[in-house]
Amino acid sequence: MNQEKIATKPNLKKRIGAGLIDYSLMFGMTLVMFLYFGEKTSTGYGLHGFPALANTLMWCAYMIGFELKFGGTLGNLVFDLQVISIKDSNTTSLTLGQSFKRHLLDMLDLWFFGLLGILLIKNTKYNQRLGDIWAKTIVIDSKDSTQFCKRFV
Repeated sequence: MNQEKIATKPNLKKRIGAGLIDYSLMFGMTLVMFLYFGEKTSTGYGLHGFPALANTLMWCAYMIGFELKFGGTLGNLVFDLQVISIKDSNTTSLTLGQSFKRHLLDMLDLWFFGLLGILLIKNTKYNQRLGDIWAKTIVIDSKDSTQFCKRFV
């Protein structure tokens, strides 16, 4: 029978800093796409066709790809944060589905300057935001030995 021992902390300052780095990069990439490929519409500018698809693919490559390859986005890595799986298995590595679920709910977690995400991080058992709860993941400080997820068989 698998048994888990999980210890986390909110790491709010680090998580907010990581989020600022990640979404500044995403905003910058999107701004470049609008500047070079945006089309003027009656309500402002829009991306259509391949540029809109490319923007979505860049988001996936950065947010999901970095997590799968390195255990976190660039922002997470700068602040020594690691995203790990707490699903029933023998590994703490993320799956594609888990990373996708985490980031699919980013807009809800970031709603009203991140208020929902912050409230959930401060008030859930494993300091998870909505995306983490759905994906069965946690975020730990990889330099803090008091934060971990260990499995015993």
